Amino acid sequence: MSVNKDRGFMIYQRETPPEQPVEERIKHWHEFTLRLPADKLQQQACRCMNCGVPFCHSGCPLGNFIPDFNRAMQDDDWELAIQILHSTNNFPEFTGRVCPAPCEPACCLGVTDPPVTIKNNERAIADRAIADGRIRPNPPKHETGKCVAIVGSGPAGLAAAQQLRRAGHRVTVYERSDVPGGLLVYGIPDFKLDKHLVQRRIEQLEAEGVVFQCNAWVGRDIDPNDLVEKYDAVLLTVGSTKPRDLNIPGRELGGIHFAMEFLTQQNRRVAGRPNPENEITAQGKAVVILGGGDTGADCHGTSIRQGARSVRSVELLPRPPEGTNPATPWPMWPNILRTSSSHQEGGERLWSVLTKEFIGENGHVKKIIAVRLQWSDPDANGTRTFKEIPGSQFELEADLVLLALGFEHPEDDIPQQLGLKRDPRGNIAADYVGPAAFKTSREKVFAAGDARRGQSLVVWAIHEGREAARAVDLFLQGRTLLPSIFSFGYEGAAPELVKP
Repeated sequence: MSVNKDRGFMIYQRETPPEQPVEERIKHWHEFTLRLPADKLQQQACRCMNCGVPFCHSGCPLGNFIPDFNRAMQDDDWELAIQILHSTNNFPEFTGRVCPAPCEPACCLGVTDPPVTIKNNERAIADRAIADGRIRPNPPKHETGKCVAIVGSGPAGLAAAQQLRRAGHRVTVYERSDVPGGLLVYGIPDFKLDKHLVQRRIEQLEAEGVVFQCNAWVGRDIDPNDLVEKYDAVLLTVGSTKPRDLNIPGRELGGIHFAMEFLTQQNRRVAGRPNPENEITAQGKAVVILGGGDTGADCHGTSIRQGARSVRSVELLPRPPEGTNPATPWPMWPNILRTSSSHQEGGERLWSVLTKEFIGENGHVKKIIAVRLQWSDPDANGTRTFKEIPGSQFELEADLVLLALGFEHPEDDIPQQLGLKRDPRGNIAADYVGPAAFKTSREKVFAAGDARRGQSLVVWAIHEGREAARAVDLFLQGRTLLPSIFSFGYEGAAPELVKP
């Protein structure tokens, strides 16, 4: 097919893949985004202008070489495209599905037109590589004799494990759950990320020599101090897993659960794995979700698929503006209204609402008492305050309440047992850059991902895992060839792309 590579941005319109109709997709737990044909994908890649200063790089936490892989797509060179992606991103099939794509609002084309479909292009490259058998093990050519323990197998832990193994170190990953993958497996619904994709990467890492020890709860069943003694370095990628609670009257009632309990059980159910006897289900219930972020949206879509009688997502913050927001101009991540696929499937969203009390019958929640809020305009620092609107109190029917209020910090067991310093928010204290990058206050112990930076995105977790692996490799060997976002070129993961 002939495409216009130089003026594509002037010829082709932004086009995203179609999705299964709502009435069909809510009947199953599979991914529902369909694929664009190859000619359409090439056209979308041709919309990239190959800018002299590509601001999409600054929007991407991984520093993906976006114009480069778009050019490879334009040339129908899918082998080169996946090599370019893998040079900065270990798992583009994950980020191509669950990343909010901060690169796209930073796209230069987006100043005047709809931005390039960067996220979908990335997903298409990864899916094509899987279909063509290009996701292959890449074991190290030389062994260093050093051994590293990684605690936690979420996206940060997996990325770090792959980088450190490819540097030649022996890597053992400790996972407290029954399967590796962390939130990728049990925190994200299957309709957003099919778990066979995670399992494929686990098998790749195992083929490269990474060892996974599951049902190994460091901090409870395993003393982390023993790991420090046994290994040359220990990297903590345990996530930010302590959920934020809502301590208001009635919190002790039955039927009020943290969002991750609910999502984990459904993911286990889909995988055919056992759950506790008292399973949490939305079937036939009036569901209220407190919190409007990605986790709340995942609860929303899951509740609809489980057959909830009604679903309401309640947000403390005011409804953002639609389209554009002068307070967050290009190339910043815009604070605008975003409607997830789950919200498109039904239910209701409420904004500027403060939950005051849970009311129950026979020890089980039955309704919520709430008030509406009036928010002030931002002050000079961008801070907004709210006050309750007099006489605005109202009730919401609620048989099941899901708390999707975010996470405070890592759980206390490992930091306390290792005597680690923490930052003011309770995260494990470690620098981001410099000679002490990712080093904790304990010798040989490093921290990365949400455990260090606080709850964040999958793409940031992969970034931190890669950068922490480089820091650990430097610590172990006194030098490192692992790539970094702070260096330039394709060095490291794809040697054939290194420029002379």
